[in-house]
Amino acid sequence: MKKIKINNEVVEMMLFFWTSVSEREKVAEPYIISIADRDEMNLIYDEEFNHESVRRVLSAISNREVLNGGSARERKFWNNNMWMTEDLGVTQAMVDPIKQLNLEGEIENITTKSAYDEVELIFIPGTSELASYKGNKIIVNFFKISVDVFGGTGEVTINGKPFKEGILEIIKEA
Repeated sequence: MKKIKINNEVVEMMLFFWTSVSEREKVAEPYIISIADRDEMNLIYDEEFNHESVRRVLSAISNREVLNGGSARERKFWNNNMWMTEDLGVTQAMVDPIKQLNLEGEIENITTKSAYDEVELIFIPGTSELASYKGNKIIVNFFKISVDVFGGTGEVTINGKPFKEGILEIIKEA
């Protein structure tokens, strides 16, 4: 492994969305569409969950509406996004480790199953999967990050492991 690029642009856009909704502000439809149109989001789309799914769900949340109908993945996406708006402190605690993630000292020790020397680690709000792999892109579901709010430690984990360790395991699976 020679290089790992960390991409948290969609999470940053979503942080604005979650904060706005939490503060009872309406998010404009063009902004919601710009999230749904992101190349990073396109990496998780299929027949059941697509651009229109993201637009419908985020519009419903912004308009303070319950999601009527929708697939199981759309409902999960709606629930996860609603959860982000309930406690922005927890949301920020999930975002901070991504912003602070530095894997430079780990690169030479990482061996992966793929032939790629350079990978892009992309954090996006997904549906149910922990991570997926498309070429040299590793897509990590932001909603799989956990914060210990009840134990009082505030420890951030992913897949049951300390955040950085869990991310390194995800990368090694690429």
